[in-house]
Amino acid sequence: MTMDGTEERDDLDEEFPLGDGTAATEATVLCPYCGAENEIGLDPGSGATQDYVEDCQVCCRPWHVVVRYQEDGEADVLAEPEDN
Repeated sequence: MTMDGTEERDDLDEEFPLGDGTAATEATVLCPYCGAENEIGLDPGSGATQDYVEDCQVCCRPWHVVVRYQEDGEADVLAEPEDN
């Protein structure tokens, strides 16, 4: 480690690529089928861009979910019908 802490910061950048480790861990989305509001958990450790299928908590139909983390740790979440 250098006097200015450069090496230490590089290690932290590898551990927390989205900034200081403060990132969104939940989001509210509307089901694209029934319109119900769903609270979903997010996993920032799974990468800056994520793509997966999740079922509606009300009508149980599957959605295609895309999560994109911004540099500040906020997440943009899109839920589309899975059959698109």
